[in-house]
Amino acid sequence: MIFGATPDELDRIDQKILRELSMDGRMSIADLARRVGLSKSPAQVRVKRLQDQGYIAGFRAVLNPQKLGLEHVAFAEVKLSETTEKALSAFNAAVLKVPEIEQCHMIAGSFDYLIKVRTSNIQSYRQVLGEVISALPYVASTSTHVSMQSVKEASV
Repeated sequence: MIFGATPDELDRIDQKILRELSMDGRMSIADLARRVGLSKSPAQVRVKRLQDQGYIAGFRAVLNPQKLGLEHVAFAEVKLSETTEKALSAFNAAVLKVPEIEQCHMIAGSFDYLIKVRTSNIQSYRQVLGEVISALPYVASTSTHVSMQSVKEASV
């Protein structure tokens, strides 16, 4: 079983379709059908159903950060001054507007959020941290961890 779905929700063919598309979302329906052992029409129907049911949320290009000059990755632990619903909502909304923040996760632990920030270099990160992240609503403190190497990055 993949992706934590129950056996009643996804059969073996659906799982194969999701696995194949997660590795290459641009493959043709004909190639997908061949790889999962179906003819083209049933494969197309299944992909449409998986999209309609929300298992496939969309397709996107995977960009090369090195080519774009965005090689620096840092993870910042963020503690908020308060964790009321108002504070969490304000922080969440503000994070969505910061292009350098690639991921943001609410954490159960000694800090409130873990954010992944991608910039061109450490100086750019320092500027984003000081001028943008630290100025987000209700931010009380941050702690940074710089990534030295990405061993594995993948979507679901």
